[in-house]
Amino acid sequence: MLEKAVREQIIALIHQEVVPAMGCTEPMAVALCVAKATETLGKKPEQIQVLLSPNMLKNAMGVGIPGTGMIGLPIAIALGALIGKSEYSLEVLRDSNRGAVEAGKAYIAENRIQVALKENISEKLYIEVSVQADGNSAVAIISGSHTHFVYLAKDGVVLLDEKNTSIMENETETVELTLKTVYDFATTSPIEELEFINEARKLNENASKQALLGNYGHDLGKTLSRPLGRGIMGDSIFSHILSATSSACDARMAGAMIPVMSNSGSGNQGIAATMPVVVFAEENHNTADELTRALILSHLTAIYVKQSLGRLSALCGCVVASTGSSCGITYLMGGNYQQVAYSVKNMIANLAGMVCDGAKPSCALKVSSGVSTAVLSAMLAIQNRFVTSAEGLIEDDVDRCIHNLTRMGADGMNETDRMVLDIMTHKKN
Repeated sequence: MLEKAVREQIIALIHQEVVPAMGCTEPMAVALCVAKATETLGKKPEQIQVLLSPNMLKNAMGVGIPGTGMIGLPIAIALGALIGKSEYSLEVLRDSNRGAVEAGKAYIAENRIQVALKENISEKLYIEVSVQADGNSAVAIISGSHTHFVYLAKDGVVLLDEKNTSIMENETETVELTLKTVYDFATTSPIEELEFINEARKLNENASKQALLGNYGHDLGKTLSRPLGRGIMGDSIFSHILSATSSACDARMAGAMIPVMSNSGSGNQGIAATMPVVVFAEENHNTADELTRALILSHLTAIYVKQSLGRLSALCGCVVASTGSSCGITYLMGGNYQQVAYSVKNMIANLAGMVCDGAKPSCALKVSSGVSTAVLSAMLAIQNRFVTSAEGLIEDDVDRCIHNLTRMGADGMNETDRMVLDIMTHKKN
């Protein structure tokens, strides 16, 4: 068992990274920044200018905004100014209703909102909002993580300036993780210290079930659970995992007013790290304690991978979260640490290079690809079958494999990231 001080650090890290969110976290972070700027201004803005890093723009262009029936940034920005509350964090638009949406549409029609790329910026998660009204002005900047304000000013008077301060200096002290540390923490810590993770199960399982009551996105989850889907995919644990996971993603990407538990700033990652593990545990008749430990293993693995990848990158987040869920499923199958490491190697060998082309309804398709690979990787791992160091990105040391993946995603795919954004912003339609 890890020392109590280390366990407490890791628990604090999980609490920091696994939080509730309403809607896609990128437009919600923009709405949060707008709400904070508006609160700083002290009145409804007459004009709003939003400057974003390329990755933020990419992830906010085509996703549904909860409770609006609309996609994209303008309505998120308008609602952030009109009814947003920064105290709600990533649930900033929790108080939205039909009247607010109509007011938001009118606000957009008055051409009060400008959105542009922030030039010459290396930070991949950056939001700068400037608001004006009656001769007054305010500025709010989020950088580094979706809720991390680094700058606030009103009428030229600086109220907060932490632009040159590392995010880690303001949040939980960095915990140096390895896969073995993650595994040991999940499997040996006192169970009562870990039970908080079951809130992720409750939120994301509810989102999955609620999604089946409506028609969201591409209806992938419903398609898999209908007679057509069952006739082709079978009525199996595998198909149930795909349906439950993609249903929650369908609803979230389409803008359903359903909160989910996110992981590392992404609701889809939270869903993909949770639902495959929950469904497998239920159908495999694992104990409640085993499920709790598997969920911790899944979520903490995803957090570990994101530490070196960064919150936003050219690599689809489902690769990270599904790697976590593969670890969790391997554990639920009775796997030991070595077999969990095998599942990670199998995941990296298969999914490395899956491109993020923004948040949108078709993310459910990518999540289903990641989750199906998670199950296959666990099935191989439990039989001690794994991709070897003679193949591709894989090395004998599993932590080096993980860093090979994140190095490629954080650095090697930067040109791919620029190309994706160029394509998305220059479509002919």
